[in-house]
Amino acid sequence: MRKTFPPPPPLPDVGEPDAASHAHRGDDRPGEAVIRTEFAFTLPRGYVDPSGRVHREGVMRLATARDELVPLHDDRVRENPAYLTVVLLARVITRIGTVDDIHAGVIEDLFAADLAFLQELYKRVNTEGHTKAMVTCPSCHHEITVDLAGGRLGES
Repeated sequence: MRKTFPPPPPLPDVGEPDAASHAHRGDDRPGEAVIRTEFAFTLPRGYVDPSGRVHREGVMRLATARDELVPLHDDRVRENPAYLTVVLLARVITRIGTVDDIHAGVIEDLFAADLAFLQELYKRVNTEGHTKAMVTCPSCHHEITVDLAGGRLGES
């Protein structure tokens, strides 16, 4: 007796690529899916570089299996497992403002609010496939969709 299974659920909408994103289309055949691999973001506070300049706009790329495996062999992570976040984010963030040499030291110097924001963004883009979240207004209890990678509250 042959068993039939229902088709798999559709993949989550990953959005359209923007100027900060680049797409991979295989060999650009019509009808092939576009995969968004980079996500622009705006830090809540901003990275303050050694000269005192504040950088808020940045780009995070999708993580690869290697990005998640390599930090496990890092001595800093072995000594302190909480450091995994720092090493992992340093691998997938490609730019913050004009700073494009992102390393563990840059991530260490972020404000706690920015680190928490980037951890949530990483989780969203790498496990859910998008940067949008459904939230409920505490005043009117209306549900709205917000883009976690977008600008500050109240900005368009």
